[in-house]
Amino acid sequence: MTRSDTLREQARILDEWLGARLATVVPRIMERCGIDCWVLVAGEYNEDPVVSTMLPATWLSARRRTILVFTEFGRKRVAIARYAVGAAFPAEWSADQQANQWHRLAEYLEEANPQRIGVNLSPAFSLADGISASDHAALLEVLPDRLRQRVVPGHELALGWLETRTTEEMQLYPEVCRRAHDLLRRALSHEVIAPGTTATGDVEWWLRQTVADSGYDTWFHPTVSVQRYLDGPAPESFAARPADTTILAGDLVHIDFGIVYLGLHTDQQQHGYVRRSNEIDAPPGMRAGMAAANRVQDLLLAEFASGRTGNEILSATLRRCDAEGLSATIYSHPIGLHGHGAGPTIGLWDKQDGVGGAGEYPLHPDTAYSIELAATTPVPEWQGQEVRIMLEEDAFFDGDDISFLDGRQTELWLI
Repeated sequence: MTRSDTLREQARILDEWLGARLATVVPRIMERCGIDCWVLVAGEYNEDPVVSTMLPATWLSARRRTILVFTEFGRKRVAIARYAVGAAFPAEWSADQQANQWHRLAEYLEEANPQRIGVNLSPAFSLADGISASDHAALLEVLPDRLRQRVVPGHELALGWLETRTTEEMQLYPEVCRRAHDLLRRALSHEVIAPGTTATGDVEWWLRQTVADSGYDTWFHPTVSVQRYLDGPAPESFAARPADTTILAGDLVHIDFGIVYLGLHTDQQQHGYVRRSNEIDAPPGMRAGMAAANRVQDLLLAEFASGRTGNEILSATLRRCDAEGLSATIYSHPIGLHGHGAGPTIGLWDKQDGVGGAGEYPLHPDTAYSIELAATTPVPEWQGQEVRIMLEEDAFFDGDDISFLDGRQTELWLI
């Protein structure tokens, strides 16, 4: 994973991963969901989020209307399309023999005679709601009655495909997180921050430029903010970006940052303290705040168990935080092929009583999460003014245990 990696080599790896995922993940989730047929429809430049992750690395978009069909619980797959979709989906339609693509799809499904036909429809998960209204209507119109009655929402298929991490991916994911951590550490140092001169926006753009120069991608613009004495506690709302602010000695600097490499996303938040001229370390009260946030992380990870929903994990963790006198807010989410990925939502910053839909989805093995949360603590050295330590680190759940992919921040970086 260096800048010497060529795009050609990256494409080779991505196609290898895709082949392995199609051969192992799809049958696994189709069997789990009891759906023996899965139909995905995407238009060029209007790709279903799932279809986008199934295209060959040399396809930067779908072509015309692309229809992918899995039958026999994923053991057979074809493209009802003008073109074969890489080696994985041989074309099963010739316009010379059957002029109408939809009619060929109906014909193919009649031959396969599936018992349940999943399509990507979901009011709760945008990543699993990829079929357009017009394509859904066209599909239902062309199917005979007996097959039309077998069409069901396939959102669990879409989520299972997107959320499941493979052995090959997990061999690289910790390294991707380490590279992101390295960039965060540099951003929270004198290399980038000169107190009294550097503004938060300067740090954001340093990160964006350095990520691009390093050969990675970003999936959101970094956020850099400060908390300082006499400014009052950090605002509770995340609804607006913080104002561009010059960083001063005595500030607590926070960064929210993520990169993308070979389709794997990171999402991390860490803090640095800008020491005053007479300080060797951050104020003890601020360090205690970091310890409190780490304790909330511990309590949250302890509640991960297969089959539990995001809402169940959220409520159990908050109860334990209350019992220990921790003022916590939890807003963790899956991560993987998307930054805010498919799977159970474990709280939102403005919904600590549970999240409808996405919070009701259960935890499955071989999935990754951004453990995102905050702990609010009064700092005696700031006359009791509250400081909010906002942490986010990426972790992997194997079905029994969950652990951070590249460790976590336990001490404030000193600037």
